[in-house]
Amino acid sequence: MKTYIKLIIMAITIMVLAILMAHFYINYKAKDKLYNDVNVIPKNQVGLLLGTSKYTSNNTINLYYKYRLEAAYLLYKNKKVERILISGDNSTSYYDEPSTFKQDLINLGIPADKIILDYAGFRTLDSVIRANKIFGLDSFTIISQKFHNQHAIYLAQHYNLNVIAFNAKDVIRRYGLRTKAREYLARTKAIIDVIINTQPKFLGPKISL
Repeated sequence: MKTYIKLIIMAITIMVLAILMAHFYINYKAKDKLYNDVNVIPKNQVGLLLGTSKYTSNNTINLYYKYRLEAAYLLYKNKKVERILISGDNSTSYYDEPSTFKQDLINLGIPADKIILDYAGFRTLDSVIRANKIFGLDSFTIISQKFHNQHAIYLAQHYNLNVIAFNAKDVIRRYGLRTKAREYLARTKAIIDVIINTQPKFLGPKISL
């Protein structure tokens, strides 16, 4: 019994260390690619806006959505991007992240013809790879919260893409903490995905921008 308990403790310890190593490694890989100030971020033709739902489970506005929307608008308004590629989940007819973002960006004053939609950005890996393989981008600005941008940059660098990221305002409420906790596991999975060469759920024909 004692040997069994020791093996369980050892396995848990190794797992925790692996998760922490993945977290700090991805932070390190992204450290020179992140920007908080719209005045100093270099210009790119396209900004890749990573999708999320507009509403939380309590039917209140998702602050991750609100702040990403504001960040994308800020980049466009200050001529740091010319177009915005919105990549998100549209897995059912009742759930459409890209179209929701598009309408709200139009409401803010961004012309519809400056917005491109990727309906198959089911997760960060899909969004990054599809930006390159489907939309032909090898240089772009990622738009999301800092922790998410770090994750996306790590994946983009693996595929030799020239990316930078603009950090949307972070979320500090309780559900923000839960999201960051899940990100630890997501980063570990991202490294595994790189090792085993995981590909997006869908690719398809190329789309010229």
